[in-house]
Order: sequence, then C-alpha cells, then structure tokens
Amino acid sequence: MAAALSELEKEVVNIFVRIAGLLSLPRSVGELYGVLFISPEPMCIDDLMRKLKISKGSTSQGLKILRSFGAVNPVYVAGDRRDFFTAEAELRKIVAGFVNEQIRPHLNNGKERMMRIESLLIEETPDRKEFIAERMERLQGWQKRANALLPFALNFIKPE
Repeated sequence: MAAALSELEKEVVNIFVRIAGLLSLPRSVGELYGVLFISPEPMCIDDLMRKLKISKGSTSQGLKILRSFGAVNPVYVAGDRRDFFTAEAELRKIVAGFVNEQIRPHLNNGKERMMRIESLLIEETPDRKEFIAERMERLQGWQKRANALLPFALNFIKPE
C-alpha cells in the first residue's frame, strides 16, 4: 500500500503542479507527474490514487494526458497484470510531445480559421475590409513565425 506523501515528495509534486497550472493542465496532471518523477519504482494506478488521494477518474485522465505527450511511460512488471508507469525524465522528449499534442493542433486550426475569415471578408464594407485584411496579414505573419519558431526552440533543449 502506498504511504502518504513525504515532505520531500510534497515539494517535488508542488513544482509540477505549478508547471501544470502555467500550461493550463489539470492539477492532477502535475501531481501524477511529480509523484512518478520522484519515485524510484514504477507505480500503478491504484498506488497513485492512494498516494495522492485522488479519484480513479482523475488518475486515469491525468495519465492519459501525460501519455499523450510522452511524459510518462508504461512499464511491464513481471507477475502483475496492472498497468505501471514511470516518468520520462528527458525534458526534450516531454516538450516535443507537448508541442506536437497541444500547440501544433492549435496552429493548424488557425490556418483553417484564417481561410474561413478570408472567405467572410467579401461580406464586409470596403472601409472595414481594408482594415480587416491588414489585420489578417499580421495574423498570418504571426502564425508563420510561430510555425518556424517551434522547431528552432526545440533545438535549444539539449538531450541530457
């Protein structure tokens, strides 16, 4: 049975809860990653639920989010049929996964929205049309820079 969080574990978990908040992720995502990050042994869902005192739904959803961008890895434990997990400790992998799962889809959706806005532009009055067209150009520039910046930014996160 998983023991309550030690003071050290609480401090580590708090770091990741704050990061999750900055990224607009649920608190449970930070809690789960923090516990797994500081745990020398793989942990199963039941252990995580008991250790953090969170529901099975929160635990499952949090692990699903963490798995989607590669922040946790499933691990086989001989003789046990439960799913066990460890934290990915390489920042580059986590950030790349987060970018691909959370940021790129928004940028791609932005392209579709831009095309939709351009098609709606014909319905505007001439004076508004010119202003909106200028703003659309600016947005397209921002989007191009964001798409170009992401791979470049990932290069600064060196493998450990």
